[in-house]
Amino acid sequence: MTKIAFIGGGNMARALIGGLLNSGTSSEQLLVAEPQAEAAASLRRDFGVVVDSNNNEIVAQADCLVLAVKPQVLKQVAQQMATSVQAKKPLVVSIVAGIPMDSLDQWLGGGVSVVRTMPNMPALVGLGITALFANQRASEQQRQLAEQILSAAGSTLWVENEVLLDAVTAVSGSGPAYFFRVMEAMVESGKALGLSAEQATELTLATAAGAAELARQSDHSVATLRQQVTSPGGTTAAALEVMNDQGIGQIFNDALQAACDRAAELAAEA
Repeated sequence: MTKIAFIGGGNMARALIGGLLNSGTSSEQLLVAEPQAEAAASLRRDFGVVVDSNNNEIVAQADCLVLAVKPQVLKQVAQQMATSVQAKKPLVVSIVAGIPMDSLDQWLGGGVSVVRTMPNMPALVGLGITALFANQRASEQQRQLAEQILSAAGSTLWVENEVLLDAVTAVSGSGPAYFFRVMEAMVESGKALGLSAEQATELTLATAAGAAELARQSDHSVATLRQQVTSPGGTTAAALEVMNDQGIGQIFNDALQAACDRAAELAAEA
């Protein structure tokens, strides 16, 4: 029975634990290292999993470690677990943003099977998407296990080069904030046109959810769908003309490039 241990019991760990339990994983297979007493009690109560404040006690029982701590503490946490990791040699799955796998492998003592991932915020409601990249030590079975774990919170895809995770961060990792900002602007504009805040919000959120689901189900590209909803000389065309005149394509190019560049900078600082 494969034992999956989470180092850190925050929101993303909780999303994955809940998803794993819903997909048939037994609570006896799941362990969590969580030093905060209130959070630990919540994990035990909500999921029935074993929780311990001692990372090394958890590592000693694990076939797979899911690192779910904040980036700024990962080095310290990893170095403190290094002896236990070297003794057990579990698969290590990192959901920590911005930390390259070579640094993580070094902090853990070297020779570790690592899968680095980039999940995003919608994983909290089971609608996330996670990109994964494995080092050469990770076996096919271990890759499948990593994919199984991350699939518990949404869809997954593999990238062929670790550096592409910076691009993934720019598109999907940071991406929810872009859509929130667009929705925020639409709500404010709707209010300016006379709608109440509640009406503008309901219309905006339903439209965003519907458009995303339509794009997911359609065989057409998003560009084709945009064309289908844009009648020549109509209201949509008038709105899109303003957006295009303001350079919306260039804005997104510049924004995603900035996010990608910053992701690379943070990785270099690790």
